[in-house]
Amino acid sequence: MSVSLVTVSYLGATILFILSLGGLSNPETAKRGNWYGVIGMAIAVGATIFGLRVFGLGEAPIVTPSGYGYVAAAMAVGATVGLILAYKVRMTQMPELVAIMHSLVGLAACTIGYASYIDTSIKFTGAEHVIHEMEIYVGVLIGAITFTGSVIAFGKLSGKIGGKPMLLPLRHWINLLGLLVVIWFGYQFVQAAEISNQNAAIATGWVPLIVMTIIALLFGIHMVMAIGGADMPVVISMLNSYSGWAAAATGFMLSNDLLIVVGALVGSSGAILSYIMCRGMNRNFISVIAGGFGTGEGMAAKKADGGPQGEVNPISAAETAELLKEAKNVIIVPGYGMAVAQAQHSVYEITKALREKGVNVRFGIHPVAGRMPGHMNVLLAEAKVPYDIVLEMDELNDDFPDTDVAMVIGANDIVNPAAQEDPTSPIAGMPVLEVWKAKTSIVMKRSMASGYAGIDNPLFYKENNRMLFGDAKKMLDEVLAALRA
Repeated sequence: MSVSLVTVSYLGATILFILSLGGLSNPETAKRGNWYGVIGMAIAVGATIFGLRVFGLGEAPIVTPSGYGYVAAAMAVGATVGLILAYKVRMTQMPELVAIMHSLVGLAACTIGYASYIDTSIKFTGAEHVIHEMEIYVGVLIGAITFTGSVIAFGKLSGKIGGKPMLLPLRHWINLLGLLVVIWFGYQFVQAAEISNQNAAIATGWVPLIVMTIIALLFGIHMVMAIGGADMPVVISMLNSYSGWAAAATGFMLSNDLLIVVGALVGSSGAILSYIMCRGMNRNFISVIAGGFGTGEGMAAKKADGGPQGEVNPISAAETAELLKEAKNVIIVPGYGMAVAQAQHSVYEITKALREKGVNVRFGIHPVAGRMPGHMNVLLAEAKVPYDIVLEMDELNDDFPDTDVAMVIGANDIVNPAAQEDPTSPIAGMPVLEVWKAKTSIVMKRSMASGYAGIDNPLFYKENNRMLFGDAKKMLDEVLAALRA
């Protein structure tokens, strides 16, 4: 394969990746966008493997013909793991799967950085050599932070690590001190690169590189451990951005234009998504990194004197079905509880039954519902809920006063009226779905425990609210049976 053909292949793959991102912005085109990404990646991998430098015909071959067995074996292992995960991982586990995948990108950036540093076959002179060493330093730095940060995020999302933020004393000063040390050793690393003897330069640069890597790994752990459970959707999009910049840094190290472009696409789109998530929570990015929002305690709401926050009005599945039958307008607000109970298919059947009776049913999606951006949209799409009735919060928040029944399935913090009514609440000012303005709101929960953020919810005690306790799927199946009866 000629150099020009490789370049054209990379250009085609880049265009397909851009089309993929564009397709993923809309549920109706998401499937096509996925296929664009798959085809683009196939072209990119093929062009890389069968490029001139791989065959050993270039000045600095990466893989010789005798090494193709190793490449094939690595691809076979990766493809097997990917297929197994695709078939075995449940939709509720998608957030932690995304987090652990981000960690692999960070790990790849670190290992490639170290391999590139000790590779004496790569010849750079003067300023080019210094720039290459800076690319290695920055690439390993971003990769190490992404790796450990993503591993901790995986632990929090999977429940292996508690959602309560770990706030060390003087943590901001610790972070600042670490940054200054990294900058200082970065200067020492670049100084080592200016030594004319390459072997001597590598030996001199080992200490700065290793110290920086250790600090970056610890910073990744500290950064995500300090972030509360309620901010985890922002963390996922943030780590997505980090993984993109790590890939771009890897592209610079390998002089691979496609990796640079794709990494920049992922990094910038992840940064934009993080901004959208922060805006959806009335938070700024620095506040998220600082941590402290969300305790993850999962305790029931209490008053200052330790007694119950108020009285709740329970409702049965049969009574819920009667309210839904009599309603003309219904808004359903799904949350992580729906995902855990795998109740999305039951929700679809109820929606179908109500629409057949002439009821106007719509879904309200909060930007941070679930454990990752778009989590609820994916679940509803899997259950074949029509795209045109799945609306974002801003599109239907004004419609709640004209809604007969607002049904909340396993959501908590995103429907908390304290965001508007209590200036002292940690979520004060956060945009929420105003379900309490409906004629009747029904909240489905297993118990009176607070949400993932560990914040009290006054919605439960409002006069027009009803609590339907129990497993979401079991209760929804009972509601469906009563509707059909």
